[in-house]
Amino acid sequence: MFLVDDHSLFRGGLESLLEKRPDLEVVGMASSGAEALERVPELRPDIVLLDLKMPGMDGLETLRRLVDAGIEGRVVMLTVSDDEEDLVTALRSGASGYLLKDAEPAELNRSLDRVLAGETVVAPSLTGSLAQVVRGEDRAQESAGPLDELTPREQEILRHIALGESNKAIARALDISPDTVKLHVKNLLRKLGVDSRVSAAILATRHGLVEE
Repeated sequence: MFLVDDHSLFRGGLESLLEKRPDLEVVGMASSGAEALERVPELRPDIVLLDLKMPGMDGLETLRRLVDAGIEGRVVMLTVSDDEEDLVTALRSGASGYLLKDAEPAELNRSLDRVLAGETVVAPSLTGSLAQVVRGEDRAQESAGPLDELTPREQEILRHIALGESNKAIARALDISPDTVKLHVKNLLRKLGVDSRVSAAILATRHGLVEE
């Protein structure tokens, strides 16, 4: 377990609570997103408990960068924010849970057990909001194309893939590193539900991203 929160008293209290469990070990703590980005990949915790509202790099940006870095552990937001937009953005960005800081210790422990079991958890008071958002997205997706989930950058890279360009060629064209291209390719293949560049290129052509 790795804790990320800019309030030292909260970090200390949370550490004391979690260390009462014989099956959990707090392997490290950070007071900022930048510090978390340095330490989490090295320590490789099973779960990162991440605050949302932090000065400098906030929790959402930290989450995105941890996901982009390919960390193996699961990231759970632990925050005071019950804002629906924060909840949805966090889950879309790769969070495995969204919990509130006012949760009872027993509730927090149950939620962590579920995360360790592979589930995605949301604070009970927010499940109604999440259900409404999901219903709205389901209706919207009925008319959405398979490329709509891609970011503008991912669509741009997909266009180059469909033209038969290598990662190095794409990196030169877009003035980014080959590693960044590789990461974007991995993400867009996952979003499209395909397992090869060829399949992605076929989709891109079929849906008008490039001319046949």
